[in-house]
Amino acid sequence: MALLNFKRREEVEATPVNPQVEAFLQNYSIEVMPRTAEKVEDFRAILPEGTRVYIAHIEGTPIEDMVATAARLAKDGYSVMPHFPARIIKDEATLGDWIARYQGEAGVEQALLLAGGVAEPHGDFHSSMQLMETGLFDKAGFKRLHVGGHPEGNRDIDPDGSMKNVDEALQWKQKFSERTDAQMAIATQFAFEAKPVIAWANAIKTAGIDLPVHIGVAGPAKLQTLIKFAIACGVGPSLKVLQRRAMDVTKLLLPYEPTDFVTELAAHKAANPDFNIEQVHFFPLGGIKTNATWAQNNGGASGVPAAQQG
Repeated sequence: MALLNFKRREEVEATPVNPQVEAFLQNYSIEVMPRTAEKVEDFRAILPEGTRVYIAHIEGTPIEDMVATAARLAKDGYSVMPHFPARIIKDEATLGDWIARYQGEAGVEQALLLAGGVAEPHGDFHSSMQLMETGLFDKAGFKRLHVGGHPEGNRDIDPDGSMKNVDEALQWKQKFSERTDAQMAIATQFAFEAKPVIAWANAIKTAGIDLPVHIGVAGPAKLQTLIKFAIACGVGPSLKVLQRRAMDVTKLLLPYEPTDFVTELAAHKAANPDFNIEQVHFFPLGGIKTNATWAQNNGGASGVPAAQQG
């Protein structure tokens, strides 16, 4: 049994947990893909019960695999949030079919709506706003809809390097949140430098965006792996944090951990309780178990995954 293979964090980890980080990591979420989820024998041994688990839908992944992963996670007691990438959804009929499958086979009631990282749309949709305009999620009674956020901008959306289009899209989504019954939040791309993230979060709040922010955090991984993903995902100026680390031979071979980034955000949140970053969303680029262990050792869900509770 998984229960026998793990000990409580306090029994194996002597380093005291930072209480600000512990508070900041409560209700964290994490992202998986069907192919990475297959490698996890028992999610209950590494993730707290009720954790929100996003399922990333990468171009070419059959909807059957997505739904099967959602059903498995839901059966294990997790709050499942699949991606709906607009540019790989052919038409409204396909969108309706996906929604029906997720609800019928996995009881899904929440979704992350994205444009998707595909250059050419496969059909009628090219933005998450078009998905929302269909009204299908409201009609299906989805209780929660998350949308993407880009603290450092997005060159696919704003090729000139500005924030014009991403800011206008957030304003549209803010207005949509006021006419839907679903709860909404912004789930962001990951970054590596806290100060620009804090400035961005404050700026959108000043601009009238009151949607809560779930900040993207890259989980522990080899430095080379992180740099590869950061470039592929269009991470902006904070990439220099990794580049500086790569130039330091004493750190080059050591795995990156998000400790400094999370600690700085947690301290800001503790000093500013109304700060609009409410939760952490992990991208487990170095592996799901590795990320879950880091979260546990830093107080996520008080350091106790579901299989250890009782």
